[in-house]
Amino acid sequence: MSLVGPILLVLLWSPPQDYLADGLKALDANQPAVAEPLLRKAVEADPKDLAAHFNLALALSLERKDPEAIAEYRAVLQIKPALYAADLNLGILLLRDRLPAEALPVLKGAAEAKPAETRPNLYFAQALLETGDAAQAEQRYASIVTADPQSLPAKAGLARSLLKQSKLAEAEVQFRAAHDKDGVLEVGTLYEKAGQIPQAIAIYKEFPDNAEVREHLRQVELNSKLALADTYRSEKQTPKMLEQLQLAIASDPKNFDLRMDLGRALRDAHRLVPAAEQFLAATKLQPDAVPAWHELAAVLIINENYAEGLGALDHVHAMGKEIPGDYFLRAITLDKLKQKKPALAAYQQFLTSDNGAHPDQEFQARQRMRIIESELKK
Repeated sequence: MSLVGPILLVLLWSPPQDYLADGLKALDANQPAVAEPLLRKAVEADPKDLAAHFNLALALSLERKDPEAIAEYRAVLQIKPALYAADLNLGILLLRDRLPAEALPVLKGAAEAKPAETRPNLYFAQALLETGDAAQAEQRYASIVTADPQSLPAKAGLARSLLKQSKLAEAEVQFRAAHDKDGVLEVGTLYEKAGQIPQAIAIYKEFPDNAEVREHLRQVELNSKLALADTYRSEKQTPKMLEQLQLAIASDPKNFDLRMDLGRALRDAHRLVPAAEQFLAATKLQPDAVPAWHELAAVLIINENYAEGLGALDHVHAMGKEIPGDYFLRAITLDKLKQKKPALAAYQQFLTSDNGAHPDQEFQARQRMRIIESELKK
């Protein structure tokens, strides 16, 4: 009987659970949510247990519980300052949470602890860039690229640090080396903002399958041609101005304003037939645009194309949009065609409606009316 008690005690006793070991097994199985409570119990059991704090921080970071993970990594560093893995992981989390100023000192420590390793130096360079020290970031990224020429993240980071300093051409080179098309496109946008239009256009042309970029390229090229045309206009270099306007039309043939601008430029250059072609195209784009019909009628009549000129004036009349100048144009056209009575009526309409606004034309109208009236009396 004396042996019963001890046997029961042996059967009922079991060793205490090893929470740290079980937590590590859960982490190895990629089960951070299972590992977390186990590792918390390990920390409770021994608040100074470095491994328990570190692995709890890791589990929390994998669960995206960043504030708690950050607190655990700080606890690790209180127990063992300058621990490389804790510095690096804490810095990465702080960058992920957009706290680069807090990340900077711990990542600096990690980079100094492993100066030959790419990873800590990359994160340290990122922290420098995100805290606004683009020049130091450039130097750090450049050192990484020198040591590890195959590091695409380092080349991309170098490009971004150059971009922050408006070193656009150098940034473009590095983005291309990093195979970063989005970065190259961003450089194109900044080229455009900086007024370096040819460089921007060259980049935009590399994205023919991007509808948004393609449409923007069309507009940039159009604006470029118009700006050049305005320059030539101010310098009175008419042939070059006309060339740029024609190129602009070729890139945007349905642009009413462009058609009108080119038409007027051709008219002023006394190239009446091509001017009429542009005004006619404008009327087809906007059939109710009275100025286009006015311009078309004027150049046709000046070029002695009377029948078509009258047709344009008839269109304005049908719209009920005639102005005194239309009556005058109709009058001199009918006068040329020897249609005396209609010409006389048109001159009278002009004088009635003009009210002294165009004294020279009114004088001419009165003179012609006297002559026509005299001829009709014969």
